[in-house]
Amino acid sequence: MKVRGLRWYIVALIALATVINYIDRSAINIMWPYIYKDFGISDVDNKSALALITTFFMIAYALGQTFTGKLMDAVGTRLGMTISIVGWSISIALHAFARSLFSFNIFRFLLGFSEAGNWPGATKSNAEWFPAKERAIAQGIFGAGASLGSVVSAPIIALLYIAFGWKMTFVLIALLGLIWIIPWLFINKATPDKHNWLTEEERNYILDKKPETATVVETAPVLTWRELLKFRNTWGIITGRFFIDPVWWLFVTWLPTFLKEQFLFDIKQIGAFTWLPYLFAAIGSLLGGYYSSRQIKQGVAAVKARKKAITLGCAIMLASLVAIVYFLGSLKEQPTLAMTLIGTTLFGFQFLIGNIQTLPSDYFHGKNVGAVAGMGGTAAVAGTLLTTWAVPIITKTSYNSFFILAAVLVPITWFCIRYISSKKLIH
Repeated sequence: MKVRGLRWYIVALIALATVINYIDRSAINIMWPYIYKDFGISDVDNKSALALITTFFMIAYALGQTFTGKLMDAVGTRLGMTISIVGWSISIALHAFARSLFSFNIFRFLLGFSEAGNWPGATKSNAEWFPAKERAIAQGIFGAGASLGSVVSAPIIALLYIAFGWKMTFVLIALLGLIWIIPWLFINKATPDKHNWLTEEERNYILDKKPETATVVETAPVLTWRELLKFRNTWGIITGRFFIDPVWWLFVTWLPTFLKEQFLFDIKQIGAFTWLPYLFAAIGSLLGGYYSSRQIKQGVAAVKARKKAITLGCAIMLASLVAIVYFLGSLKEQPTLAMTLIGTTLFGFQFLIGNIQTLPSDYFHGKNVGAVAGMGGTAAVAGTLLTTWAVPIITKTSYNSFFILAAVLVPITWFCIRYISSKKLIH
């Protein structure tokens, strides 16, 4: 049996896994403003408690990014992604048995470690299944899964919470990941050079129609973490992710709390409003991938095309955040406008982040792609931990400092990607 366009089925499954990933991780942030009292936590301490829960998740996520990056290189994306999603499905189901803040933290740690595999796994899978000129659009599709997961998670979690309570909500969303494994193992039988469903035309296209390209993955030397850190490109990716990813997580973690405190929303209203910014983000993810892929097809070097997309995304983010800071006082009576400006911020983020995440497969080859992607993911979490603990302090009186912090991080990211990374490719 031959399947035309098989690579698009693979990336669609990766995107679907990312949707599930974000439904699972977002559940606690959406429900927390309404369930923290079940754990004996006061109104005064609820932000600090959420920051602590997020910290356990993010520390595990940081460790998991680097570990699972090596795992994907060692066992391949087919088995590596399966291990990852089984782990996080079990972990999210265990949340239903939490009886205290301590047990919640343990289950969040397990969830963070296993969910981390989705990112290096997706990056490596896209490097395997797509030629360089299409990797950004593939990464954009995968990135859109993160945004789409945030779009659907708010209404889904709100409806499940209202209908079944928070415990059964965690159990029901855990089933999604286990169901995903079935088509993944059935369709993703082998790598492109060995998959018997691929047409020869598509196989040659994926391998860039060059015999020497097809052997690079097998012959590229496997570098240690210490060896990879000797390259400027590695540091460009690490520092870029360190500064830009916290902006995304500021909104993923704190947006429901912001809406409750700023606009006095109940959980139904959060479900009705929270999806809008992430719809903008999903569109940004697709357009960011399309923009750089189109540039490459027009003859622009891959790395240069990525950096142009990153520059444009940074400009959109910075303009949106400055507007939020300037108009924040008047936005209190205009939640739709506030959501729109937050949406354009996340649009810019997703426009650029897929291109940053594609850089490991542009700069490196073979069994180093997952490792560098994982290192970048670990750095992203390290930056996010710092901002997570800053939020309960800087938002005691208003959220103005919250948005100023996000705005400051954007130009720093641009500088890291533009001037620390080089044009040299590592084979």
